[in-house]
Amino acid sequence: MKFADPKNDLAFKKIFGNENKKEILISFLNSVLDFKDEKSIVFVTLDNPYQLPDIKELKETILDIKATNKNGDKFIVEMQKKDLSNFDKRSLYYTSKAYVSQIDKGEDVKNLKKVYYIAILNFNMFENKNYISRHLIINQETTTQDLKDFEFTFIELKKFNKKIEDLDSTIDKWIYFINNASNFELIPKEYENIKEFQEAFQIANKFSWNKKELEYYDSMDLKQADDKNALETAVKKGIKKEKLEIAKNLLDILDIKTIALKTGLSIKDVTNLTKQK
Repeated sequence: MKFADPKNDLAFKKIFGNENKKEILISFLNSVLDFKDEKSIVFVTLDNPYQLPDIKELKETILDIKATNKNGDKFIVEMQKKDLSNFDKRSLYYTSKAYVSQIDKGEDVKNLKKVYYIAILNFNMFENKNYISRHLIINQETTTQDLKDFEFTFIELKKFNKKIEDLDSTIDKWIYFINNASNFELIPKEYENIKEFQEAFQIANKFSWNKKELEYYDSMDLKQADDKNALETAVKKGIKKEKLEIAKNLLDILDIKTIALKTGLSIKDVTNLTKQK
């Protein structure tokens, strides 16, 4: 078997946004939010379930899953691989948009339900050491949560460093799955006899995917690799430009070989600078 990377937009939504396998999403939400007993989510409806993508109109998507529990609360789950600027504001925007869109103009605001925002990030965002952090609206004086309708949970995948033998909770198992599923050829024994994980691995098995899904999956990975290479190239060009400026200012006081040694430029680059003077 060859498992897809759950961090890929298509794979994540195919696994967690599956209309026929809602128990996967329910298990994930309950573990992330630490919902137990009477607070546990037992049913969800998906506002935007997984659908076969249109390859001809391939474009980067914001992957979010909106779900509603039996109390009518809203949940937004977003998988974000790239470190986008102002992600904190984006989180607030999506949460507030989901909140106000629950009622039409003129309806009673008492009908508004709580919104939980869960972001799974493939980059570091906060200074906390733990891979999962919760953010609430707290009364500064009393430290009580008087405004309860917004709750944010951020999962920073790069801070999760547990080995498979150290997984001691359902949330640990889900995060390890998201981080490492694509490295396995068989379902690990640590996930055996757990229905939700068995089904998640089965959906992630690319041998069961159709041609169109595989093309989309590969296209998303290729685009992300191109974006990364473009950024690295831009950074390298920027660094070299700075080095050339420094070297140019040293031409009158140091020899070419020394300048090349001090700046990390090639002798050819420094020699070319002398020709430009």
